[in-house]
Amino acid sequence: MNDIKVLIVDDHSLVRQGLKQIVELEPDIKVIGLAGDGEDAILKVQKLKPDIILLDINMPKLNGIQTLRRLKDMDKTIKIIMLTFYEDREYLFETINLGADGYVLKDAESESLIKAIRDVFQGSSYIYPTLATELVKEFNRREEKGKREINGENLTKREYEVLTLLAEGFNNKEIGDCLFISEKTVKNHVSNIFKKINVSDRTQAAIYAYKHNIKKI
Repeated sequence: MNDIKVLIVDDHSLVRQGLKQIVELEPDIKVIGLAGDGEDAILKVQKLKPDIILLDINMPKLNGIQTLRRLKDMDKTIKIIMLTFYEDREYLFETINLGADGYVLKDAESESLIKAIRDVFQGSSYIYPTLATELVKEFNRREEKGKREINGENLTKREYEVLTLLAEGFNNKEIGDCLFISEKTVKNHVSNIFKKINVSDRTQAAIYAYKHNIKKI
């Protein structure tokens, strides 16, 4: 199996080097580049083609949100994990809609960062557990009055089961294995779920599940 290629983007040199040392302790993960701002990150993404980008929110020239938007406009399949301090959490609501694939606190334990990289590389999303609650609070605060909400009750029993597993970070194959259905059937269920709960990606669906307390039955 090829190494997971990572680009680290942060305006603090010590943070970049510290993250690099943590990540490269893993035999299957390799840091292929470092960038100190958003503009530099975009150039290096085009040149180096990383599998995963670790992207800080607060940076000069282009901040993390602006950089995320530019990168996703370039290629929606680019996998990006946002790095944040607790005081930055209000900005993460914006990154949900922009398609960020993961969220990790800068002071989180190294195991969480490594899990996030591997999960996102394999096609799942990752939200640092304590941050998920904060994201839900921010989602609730910003939700416009009168916006139509579709409750989990409108999902079929199977769709409900798929959503609970999706929210736990399982990919389509893993969901299929758990429910004894094909990966293609899971994909169809996921598509129907997205339409019913009015979301466009797995991260938004996971946030919806957290918000509505959708759990295994």
